[in-house]
Order: sequence, then structure tokens, then C-alpha cells
Amino acid sequence: MGHGHSHGSHHHHSSTNKKVLLWAFFLIASFMVVELIGGIMTNSLALLSDAGHMLSDAAALGLSFIAIKMAEKKSTDRKTFGYKRFEIIAAAINGLTLILIALYIFYEAYHRLLDPPAVQSLGMLAIAAIGLIVNIAAAFILMKGDKDDNLNVKSAFLHVIGDMLGSVGAIIAALLIYFFNWGIADPIASAIVAILILISGWRVMKESFHVLMEGTPDGLEIKKIKLSLQQIPEVADVHDLHVWTITSGYHSLSCHIIMQGDINHDEVLRKSQVVLHNEFGIEHSTIQVEGENSGCPGHQESCN
Repeated sequence: MGHGHSHGSHHHHSSTNKKVLLWAFFLIASFMVVELIGGIMTNSLALLSDAGHMLSDAAALGLSFIAIKMAEKKSTDRKTFGYKRFEIIAAAINGLTLILIALYIFYEAYHRLLDPPAVQSLGMLAIAAIGLIVNIAAAFILMKGDKDDNLNVKSAFLHVIGDMLGSVGAIIAALLIYFFNWGIADPIASAIVAILILISGWRVMKESFHVLMEGTPDGLEIKKIKLSLQQIPEVADVHDLHVWTITSGYHSLSCHIIMQGDINHDEVLRKSQVVLHNEFGIEHSTIQVEGENSGCPGHQESCN
């Protein structure tokens, strides 16, 4: 019987991620104050509700930053993986916030369709245009982060994209109100943006819950992993195979390997870890190596 671990280097680019989240947070939070004042001065409900959207963005960015800081905390006897999973919880909260924002925009849009408010369109246009520039800058900053592999940076990026679409909607609505006096343009633009925000929020929620439910990471197939391990000449069978994600880009695997005949289990262990690393990019594995006749202790069902 043998037991092996492979602890590869786990780079999160957390320093870059922290920097981009902090810069984006300051940008969004600063403009939120500008938009709030502008909304009051122009009597624009659209700008005031977008300022509320920006507030949730700032909160999401702040939460993402805190999550990455938390993930850096060392592991303890009580929390053996440290606080890495907090990052996924934060992403789930961000996704839920996106969904709630979308529902709130639908609610506002419905009331504005019934009774379109009088808006100072030129003031609204100016502030929405500045808002678009600020959001483009924030999105550009976040793109320098690890948004493809880091669920947290990705959810923050989607928040900002949603806000960018909100600014585009506000600009179009302001132009339609100014040139054609179409008060109805404002709620229609809001509803379209709300649909896009809802889709983004649902995707982030789905991904984060998949991780929290210990689901197999995207791009990895249990059958393929098992087949590759079984290709090792000394391996008779592989069972009790589990692959899951601790946090963004950090996959873990555990399994039992049955050896053929009387072979040095350290050699089987080494070959297995090479296969996992080279073919699947799995750095952290816990492998129990067993002789053909030793089997698993306890209930036999757990070995299947």
C-alpha cells in the first residue's frame, strides 16, 4: 500500500489581480459619487439608478479584492486549505448581486414605461458619456488581470461590462429623448441591459456553484484521466477517482491505483504523477497505490 502527494507550484498571479481590482475599485467608486451628484442635479432617475448599479460594482470589486487577500492567508489545522475557497464564495455573491441588479432594473423599467419621467437629456448624456469612458478604463485594467482562469476577477469584469452596457444604454436613451422626445427610450434601453446582466450573473453563479459542489473542472474528463492512468503498464485498475477545484486554477485529484504483480509502488506513483501533470495539468494529487490482492479496507462499495 502506498500514498503519494504531488504539490506543484500554484501561481495565482494574486499580486496582479489585487492591483487591477484595487485600481478598478477606485475608478468605479469615484465615478459613482459623480453620477450620484449628476443624477440629483439633472433630476435623472436613470442616472440615479445607474449610480446604484455603480455602487454594487464598487462593492463587488471590493469584495473580490478582499477575497484574494483572504485566499493568501496560510492554512491552519482547522482550515487545511486555508481560505482559498473564500474566492469562490465571493464570486457566487457577485453573481447573485448581478441577478438582483437585473431584476431591479426590470422593476424600474416597468414603472418608467407606465410613466416616463422628465429628464434633462443633455446633462444625462454628458454624465453617461463620462461613465462609459470610466467603465472602458476599468474593463481595460481588469483585462490585465487573470480573468480567464480566476473566477473572481472574471465576475468583477462582468460587473464592469454590465455597467458599460448601462452607460451605452443611457447615452442612446439620452440622444433619443433629446432629438425625438422619446421618454420611452430610457426604460427600453434599461430592460435590454438588464437581460445581458442577468445572463452574466447566471453564468458566474453556475460556475461558482459547480466548484462549491466539488464538480469536475471544465476541460477535464474523468474517463480520459482513468484511461490514461490505466495505460501505465504496471497499473491493473484505477478506482475511487475524484477531481475537483479548490479555487480558480487549482485542481485536486485523489484515486486508488491497483498494481499488477509485485512491483515497486513508488515507481507506479511517480509515473502516475507524470501522466497527471503532463496530460492534464494536475499539480496536486493524492494517490493510494495497492497490490492486486490487498484491496481497500472498509466497505468494498467505496472502492468502486
